[in-house]
Amino acid sequence: MKQRLKEIRKTLGLNQTDFARHLGITQTAYSMIENGNRPLAEKYIKVICSEFHVNEAWVKTGQGDMFLSSPYEKDFVDIFSRLTPVTQQYLLLMARELLKMQQKLLAPEKC
Repeated sequence: MKQRLKEIRKTLGLNQTDFARHLGITQTAYSMIENGNRPLAEKYIKVICSEFHVNEAWVKTGQGDMFLSSPYEKDFVDIFSRLTPVTQQYLLLMARELLKMQQKLLAPEKC
């Protein structure tokens, strides 16, 4: 489990201090957990899963996907909901164009 904790933290781009702050513990306490010197209490698993939309089964067993949804989805939805309807329409148009561009870039070349 300690490797999965480290993977979550690094995927989110957080250092141990910032990750520990989300859990309400010190960096030293978190470091001991991540290094396997202390067990991760169930309540902290719940906090990690709730705060970062992490799949609890993945934390405990490594089964399934790390995230229940994109780690950016919550921020995106929050920002989107604060935009005016006209700006929301524009952002949706831009997102569709980005998706088309991504599909072209990732599509295998036809010979």
